[in-house]
Amino acid sequence: MTLDELFAQDRTAPSAMKAALAALHNLLPVQGDPETPADLLMLLRFLYRIARRDLPLARLFEGHVDAVQIIARYADADTVREAEAIAARGGAFGVWNAALPDAPLRVVDGRLSGGKRYASGAGLLSHALAGADTPEGNRLVLIDLAASEPEIDRDWWKVVGMQRSQTHVVRWDGADPASFRFVGEPGDYAREPFFSGGALRFVACHAGGVAALFDHVRDHLVTTARAGDPHQAGRLADLYLVAQAAAAAVRGAADTWGTAGHVDHVAAARVAVTDCAERALATAQQAVGLGGMFVEHPLSAALTDLMVYLRQPMPDAQRMRVGAAAANGVLVPDL
Repeated sequence: MTLDELFAQDRTAPSAMKAALAALHNLLPVQGDPETPADLLMLLRFLYRIARRDLPLARLFEGHVDAVQIIARYADADTVREAEAIAARGGAFGVWNAALPDAPLRVVDGRLSGGKRYASGAGLLSHALAGADTPEGNRLVLIDLAASEPEIDRDWWKVVGMQRSQTHVVRWDGADPASFRFVGEPGDYAREPFFSGGALRFVACHAGGVAALFDHVRDHLVTTARAGDPHQAGRLADLYLVAQAAAAAVRGAADTWGTAGHVDHVAAARVAVTDCAERALATAQQAVGLGGMFVEHPLSAALTDLMVYLRQPMPDAQRMRVGAAAANGVLVPDL
């Protein structure tokens, strides 16, 4: 199956999203961690293409890519081989690491208890990587969700967009030790440059979401014969410029893969793409008007999905990092 064939299918139902995730793994252009900037850019372009057509699907698949990369990087050889086989057969992985304040995930006497929030793909994924408190410290556990199905609170995810990402609260109560295994050592999840640098994957998805706004507004203006209006032409030009700037920011950060300043360039790309997205959201609404707010209009979901997905944690910390890197001479404008 090609990407075009996949996008020709309806993906409204959770079962259809699950089938789309299963198909995407075998289309991955890069398996494991990228070895070169060119490898990284190839992966980012793939995620960008998915996000431009279906942002919730891109959100889920980016988590799958993150999980399989972490497993390949830190797990033992048997676990890596098994995970590769599962993914090749259509299994879907994810990373669930947002703590549940009243019940943090923990391993006590060999059993898994507690939970996670913002668990995207709950009910769709076959396996999840999650950070769990252990006597040795916080460690990643790879959970077979069929062998240890969590309790899923689907009433929690009441937001304006990204509904199809199935992002919920999950809980376990003494899961059988046979249903999960440890991956890596304490602290591996946050090791650099992979932890901060890995954000470039979801930034590429954000940039794809910005391009989708351009696509929907262009199609609407052409279909309604309003593209020739000088005000609308100006708005479409602005949308092109911010979409292109977002893509350029991702490309620029990808070029620094393997350098000492890579994570700072990723932070700069995240700030730049967020700024582009905020401008694009406002311009797209101005261009299409009330018609774009009707739920059946394709712009409606593109707007609300991107609004929700942009709200990644600690945006102010990214600007602070960029400012510090600029002061230290790590980030310098250049052509």
